[in-house]
Amino acid sequence: MRRGIVYAALAYICWGLFPLYFKALQGVAPLEVLAHRVLWSLVFVALVLLVQRHWSWLGKVWREPRLARPFVASATVIALNWFVYIWAVVNGHVVEASLGYFINPLVNVLVGYLVLKERLRPGQWAAVALAGLGVLWLTVLAGKLPWIALVLAFSFATYGLLRKTARLGALEGLALESSVLAPFALAGLLWAASQGQASFPVADAGTQWLLVAAGPITAIPLLLFAAGARRIPFSLLGLLQYFGPTLQLLIGVWVFDESFEPARAAGFAAIWLALLVYSAEGWWQGRRSSAAPA
Repeated sequence: MRRGIVYAALAYICWGLFPLYFKALQGVAPLEVLAHRVLWSLVFVALVLLVQRHWSWLGKVWREPRLARPFVASATVIALNWFVYIWAVVNGHVVEASLGYFINPLVNVLVGYLVLKERLRPGQWAAVALAGLGVLWLTVLAGKLPWIALVLAFSFATYGLLRKTARLGALEGLALESSVLAPFALAGLLWAASQGQASFPVADAGTQWLLVAAGPITAIPLLLFAAGARRIPFSLLGLLQYFGPTLQLLIGVWVFDESFEPARAAGFAAIWLALLVYSAEGWWQGRRSSAAPA
């Protein structure tokens, strides 16, 4: 249990520190950063699989091609999520990006209701309604939808839904998704280089190493998360997930000096209250379920 908590917490802390990494690459176009993230993730995952000698699943995919089909869709969705997040950080929208991951658990609940036909309990409906009010307030305040937060939340919820129905683990799934995206990433980088628009060949050594580091930076938190998720209850994992967006919010406000005026904080407060209701309701239901057999 202790080891699982440490693994999961480290995964969310890594994700929470992502703004610092992508901000350091703000001199590189977001699409180029995305392409490097895809390619170096594939290289890193391939090395991990090589060290583990874990290739048997490839034969299974070869014999049953339908196993790979969900990963074509999940690769597309996660690429969208990655690009919007990188763009948001580079362009000074870290606070709104953190909002996307705050509301993501409630979007998961809504997607479960709409797509999987899961029944929602009254407490869950109350949490979703409070989050909706918070988003509505932020929309009225800004005069436009917080589209960055909504795209991040719904794309990641869709990704979770696709991976929920897939039959491969985290490492194998990332390998397949990276393989799907790699030809497009490589073609984009080659085209940019032919047009003299690629940053990697002319960048300083520090920037080049940061781009190469996109592989382990992407894969290691995912592996930590998978290791933690196997060892701790899902309810505890759900509470730990707020480490990530909380760190992102603090970095956006305290490190990058993004605005967080009281009126905007009121919208976040409604969403935090929704998360509190959601977590408390889940904890209460868990207590009732565990007490029922006794």
